[in-house]
Amino acid sequence: MFASVESALLDIVVKINTYLSNYILVFLLVAVGLWYSIKTRFVQVRCFGEGMKKVFGNLSLNGKKHDSGMTSFQALATAIAAQVGTGNIVGASGAILTGGPGAIFWMWIIAFFGMATIYAEATLALKTRVIDKDGTIHGGPVYYITTAFKGAFGKFLAGFFAVAIILALGFMGCMVQSNSIGSTFQTAFGIPSWIVGIVLVIICGVIFLGGVQRLASVTEKIVPIMAAIFLVGGLVILIARIKYIPATFGMIFKYAFQPQAIIGGSFGYAIKTAVSQGAKRGLFSNEAGMGSTPHAHAQANVTDPHDQGVVAMIGVFIDTFVVLTLNALVIISTLYTSDGILASGVIPEGIGKANLAQTAFGTVFGSSLGAMFVAICLFFFAFSTVLSWNLFGKINVIYLFGKKSAKIYSAIALVFIFLGTVMSNDLVWELTDMFNNLMVIPNAIALFALTGMVVKSTHGVSAGK
Repeated sequence: MFASVESALLDIVVKINTYLSNYILVFLLVAVGLWYSIKTRFVQVRCFGEGMKKVFGNLSLNGKKHDSGMTSFQALATAIAAQVGTGNIVGASGAILTGGPGAIFWMWIIAFFGMATIYAEATLALKTRVIDKDGTIHGGPVYYITTAFKGAFGKFLAGFFAVAIILALGFMGCMVQSNSIGSTFQTAFGIPSWIVGIVLVIICGVIFLGGVQRLASVTEKIVPIMAAIFLVGGLVILIARIKYIPATFGMIFKYAFQPQAIIGGSFGYAIKTAVSQGAKRGLFSNEAGMGSTPHAHAQANVTDPHDQGVVAMIGVFIDTFVVLTLNALVIISTLYTSDGILASGVIPEGIGKANLAQTAFGTVFGSSLGAMFVAICLFFFAFSTVLSWNLFGKINVIYLFGKKSAKIYSAIALVFIFLGTVMSNDLVWELTDMFNNLMVIPNAIALFALTGMVVKSTHGVSAGK
């Protein structure tokens, strides 16, 4: 009986997710990105150089310890830790498999507008955050939602968002990430997933107990390391396949507008599939508009919200235009070019989004080493995401139930992390997506409502500020 109820619930959740992601969310998030691009006079272009200078001008892997909050770079590293997760490997793979190589072009378009969205989110998080007498910083969408809408409606929207993010990221999302770590390690190294689960729980427990300061110290080190490992591995593949790089970029642009040639069906169906896959996977890879990363940026010790806004834009750039794009180039240059197994557009049995990247890296590294390399990268990506998502959930638990609830929340989160490594449940994955989707709605409504507050931050700002 339980199995039949679970099956029925799964069908309902899948239908809700399909409707939300295909129609409401793609439209809503693209609209927010386009709106803020226009209203800020394309801040992502004007202030891109400023953002890069603030991130890399005084880069340090051992930032100065603060009594509260984080350095600007620590806040960015924590945000990138959340953004660069399994979605960059599995998400990009799924988009290419379903929407063809052209889906990557639409990911780039979405990320470009998303940079303006995340500028707005970070700016609002700084402007509306609350600082306790002991220096503890509370900030994120719940605070700018209640700034935008006073009274019962604002409290309802904020409460709705808080519950959705606690379930989506704090509990079920971390379960999904740990599942990826456990399954890839078992495949690549033969280590039982339950052992991986125990080790994860111990490491995460130590970091959770250390609070924001310890998490910031870990993320500022792990994010550059994980990015470097993946970039070096990806560049090795691209150098080995250098003669196919022009054709790889050619396919991305060609199949963005002629997708039926690679994924079949009518032109209308194919173009809709390519655009929707690029949009959905892109939006939920860089998380612009979801309301997750503003929690990290709110912790930044900066005097001007604009300063962290331009830093936040670089997070989207690194996530999509660097990490995700590199993975996509590896996949397309090895599997879709003339000698690749997907050159005909027909997907062989046994190839799916979960193992597509491993197959791609395996063409040059060898299947065993390719599987190990992707497993190590996924560990870094997913582990860092778990750390950041736990913080985001905790901020909202404290908003709803007070500081005393934080330890109970962390204990429950550790249980979910362990369960994720020993079980795989389609319903859990779909529920995670559903609550992820639902987070966007109150966040986007508040972003539209607070346009004036964001525009004031960009007023008079030039690219050479």
